[in-house]
Amino acid sequence: MSPSRPAARSTTRPSRNAAKGAATPKPGAKAGKPAQRAPGRPKDLEKQAAILDAAKRLFPLHGYEGVSMEAIAAEAGVSKLTVYNHFTDKENLFTEAVRCRCEELLPHAVFEAEAGPDRVADGLREIGHHFLALISSDEAIQLHRTLAARAMTDTRLAELFYLAGPQRTLEELEGFLRRAIKAGSLKVPDPARAATHFFCLLKGEHHMRMIVGCCARPSAAECRRHVDSVVDLFLRAYAP
Repeated sequence: MSPSRPAARSTTRPSRNAAKGAATPKPGAKAGKPAQRAPGRPKDLEKQAAILDAAKRLFPLHGYEGVSMEAIAAEAGVSKLTVYNHFTDKENLFTEAVRCRCEELLPHAVFEAEAGPDRVADGLREIGHHFLALISSDEAIQLHRTLAARAMTDTRLAELFYLAGPQRTLEELEGFLRRAIKAGSLKVPDPARAATHFFCLLKGEHHMRMIVGCCARPSAAECRRHVDSVVDLFLRAYAP
């Protein structure tokens, strides 16, 4: 056997093994590699919250037309591009700001309360207390003042506000009343109209006086007495 042939085998075999090793990772090698990122990046929730907080502050003060996306970006401490990345346009941002504020003070879970005969009064009181907290908040009072002041020039603000706030709230209460009817707790011929009556009774004269600046926010004790009287009246009107 020629002495050059073993040398040839010794130079070619490592090359084949190296190529094979490059094509087939060793067991455990994959775990050491960084994880592959999914397409795109998850949106920064802190920035999204900052944008919504800025919108909730600025829209009540300046109205829909009086607030730009640039102003919201500056207030939130983010770029305008970041605002658009989270909310496609100003209408979307305004609607979400109103919806979020309603959900904070009058959450959907409140309307999911039990509606049986022995629980319907408690459910209505809980809804009533949350509703009063919402409409008596500084942001809500300021937004109502802005809506009234700009009623003839900023009609889009009123339309978007109604769809995101009052309409959603009325529909939620209507759903609760329908469950109460089904459970035999109430006899309500027109649940949608009854929902409107309930919220109008809760607003009463005090809410209007707050909007025009005639009085301060009611105390917790005053709110309890008012809600109790409204619920008692409502239950007498729609007793089965």
